[in-house]
Amino acid sequence: MSSPFQFLIETLFDLYIMVILLRFLLQLFRADFYNPLSQFVVRATNPVLKPLRKVVPGYGGIDVSSLLFAYVVSLVKYLLLFAVLASAIPPFSKLLLISLADLLNQGISLIFWMILIRALMSWVSPGLNNPIVSVIYQLTEPLMAPVRRMLPPMGGLDLSPVFLLLGLQFTLMAIESWVLSPLFRLL
Repeated sequence: MSSPFQFLIETLFDLYIMVILLRFLLQLFRADFYNPLSQFVVRATNPVLKPLRKVVPGYGGIDVSSLLFAYVVSLVKYLLLFAVLASAIPPFSKLLLISLADLLNQGISLIFWMILIRALMSWVSPGLNNPIVSVIYQLTEPLMAPVRRMLPPMGGLDLSPVFLLLGLQFTLMAIESWVLSPLFRLL
């Protein structure tokens, strides 16, 4: 049974984890940092990431500090959830695995929703005038281009989002059934 506290904790932490992961993706795909959405993400994450980068630098173009920060926030989320809702906190090793699987799940979900929004926006308004749509295109194109190259031409119809969404949904279901469910059953 879900409680209002569980809803509140999960919602607030998940939203912030999504912002941190968005920051990671913005840097990974070198999206426009002067975009209003990008500026919001930078302002929301800089207070922690700026000092953390001095201790945990990037590696090979990958922003390790933002991934570490997202992981720690996910870990704190589960510590709070178990402290509020359960009688005991599970072993720390299980919390580490649950947090890692949750972070992976949220990253894939974020990409899933961006691709879905991009596909819907291409039907409604193919222009890139909206700053949010422009960032979504910048973040999803590196993922969609390889899929598009593998598919034969369909006469102007781009099916790459469909195949990418199927693959992402399969991955989400695999994480849920093969990783998260067994971990929660062991608790």
